[in-house]
Amino acid sequence: MFESLSDRLNGVFDKLRSRGRVTEEDLKVALREVRIALLEADVNLKVVRQFIKSVEEKALGADVLKGLNPAQQVIKIVHDELVEVLGGGAAKINTATHPPNVIMLVGLQGAGKTTLAAKLSLMLRKQGQRPIMVAADPYRPAAVTQIQTLGKQLDIPVYHEPNRKPPDLAQDAVKYADRMSFNYVIVDTAGRTVLSDAMMREVAEIRKRLNPPEVLLVADAMTGQDAVKVPSSSISRSGSPASC
Repeated sequence: MFESLSDRLNGVFDKLRSRGRVTEEDLKVALREVRIALLEADVNLKVVRQFIKSVEEKALGADVLKGLNPAQQVIKIVHDELVEVLGGGAAKINTATHPPNVIMLVGLQGAGKTTLAAKLSLMLRKQGQRPIMVAADPYRPAAVTQIQTLGKQLDIPVYHEPNRKPPDLAQDAVKYADRMSFNYVIVDTAGRTVLSDAMMREVAEIRKRLNPPEVLLVADAMTGQDAVKVPSSSISRSGSPASC
């Protein structure tokens, strides 16, 4: 999806660059193609309308088309607006008043939560933190083995107790982290399906017991607008989708 969108946008920008000067009509034609590209990439219609309106206002309001290198200036405006739509900048992880800081990963099956748990743990360790991962997915075949293997590769500890229910296991993991002075607990929960009430109740119970300052929704970047349809009963905060 992103590769296709990138190709379409590059095509639009190449046409603009090929012109010595850019007229208002050229801008409208280019933005019409950008609008089509975004809609075909499954971007919400309201978002696309606001995006195009903002780009057009900035390009015309600042007399960009009358300046030097108008094509490059229009491209920069589009780029800056895309960055703003995607969040504007790096978001900070919410932390607790007192450690350990619990980060709970939730999402649909196959979204990449386990891989993200490892990446997140590695990032935190590079920042001088002491993370521990929690294998709270007893349902997917080899899920525990996967996170334990990643833990060994990265030299990051993994908490797991066989035959324990995920809410009990996660609660014990936080107590263990507190005793052992780990300041970040990354809880890898089982993948949900929107049709599984039992699984949704389980993840809600984990959240209730841990009261984590940060809950991250992990979604495949190819999901598109369907990402907003993921049940939010267990999600306290979600930024731009993460894909792994």
